[in-house]
Amino acid sequence: MSTDKKPFYYKETRGIRIIVHPMYLPDESRPIQLRYIFAYLVRIENVSRQTVQLLSRHWYIHDSIGEAYEVVGDGVVGEQPTLVPGGVHEYQSFCVLKSPQGYMEGTYHFVVNDGTSFDADIPRFLLIANDSIQPTA
Repeated sequence: MSTDKKPFYYKETRGIRIIVHPMYLPDESRPIQLRYIFAYLVRIENVSRQTVQLLSRHWYIHDSIGEAYEVVGDGVVGEQPTLVPGGVHEYQSFCVLKSPQGYMEGTYHFVVNDGTSFDADIPRFLLIANDSIQPTA
């Protein structure tokens, strides 16, 4: 995943490293209609010594006008990837906000090959439609 000098956010939980790279999509957005589209690239790295499988996600999405959304579901973009030690899974998704600023954060739920499970934190990352706007999140 290339970061091209754009912001990225990082967090590691129990040997699961999560890196998020958000991007504003001005050509897809319609500010006059309060529709701001953001894409985000996610890289999940297993730096532990155990094989894990991502079973579900739990997102919290907030915008700067006080609206909050929760998204819970199986896997990521239709997949429940298994990551061996040293394994990596990358995907891209998007969200729609009603304001030019906000943030997302959450957890991925993993099961370990021994049957135990845990949640890995997804770092809070800012969604900003214009680099000249100071974030409120």
